[in-house]
Amino acid sequence: MAVDIPRCLADSEQDVTLRNGVSVRVRAIRPDDEPRLMALCRRLSPRTVYQRFFSVRRLLPEEAHAYANVDYRHRMALVAEVGGDRGPELIGVARYGPSDDGATADIGLVVADDWQRLGLGSLLLEEILRAGEQRGVHEFSADVLTENYRVLRLLARRTAITRRTVASGVTSVLFGRRADTALEVTRHGTSWAPARKSNPWKPRPEAPMP
Repeated sequence: MAVDIPRCLADSEQDVTLRNGVSVRVRAIRPDDEPRLMALCRRLSPRTVYQRFFSVRRLLPEEAHAYANVDYRHRMALVAEVGGDRGPELIGVARYGPSDDGATADIGLVVADDWQRLGLGSLLLEEILRAGEQRGVHEFSADVLTENYRVLRLLARRTAITRRTVASGVTSVLFGRRADTALEVTRHGTSWAPARKSNPWKPRPEAPMP
């Protein structure tokens, strides 16, 4: 099935080499990613699900449909995928969408358990913030479980935090993109190169979002 996404997004696909030497493709989400979002959420450990959704739950089909269909401006999502035995698999998703009050863009980020601690979370965060800036979004927000020290450290290292509040076990953070984050990600061992013109993986992320 042909999928209509903006040409600029198709050209921005990139191949990423993680710290373990594996090549990963980072690209804009597509409507046909809906079943791959469902499969990704089924592979997450209960702990990762809890940290992402604030409860142990699974993604509903109607949620996957909504998350796979974005307008690429006010609602944007990037995915990381690798080749699997049955076709490409999603291993990470980063997205933003309007906050409840419309003043900021809420960020959502998840990386599959087997692909954590390889620099992918840092890269996806940087890329979704950069995508937002390119679309005129400069202030972002995120709600993080206060016990989720890894994500809070990630935000502290990779973003410019302007406000942080804690209530009922949830840390709410307002932040912007740091200009030097891309350099820092590269220095810590994650590199990326321009995507090939032809995609070898043919087409076949916040309530909380994946």
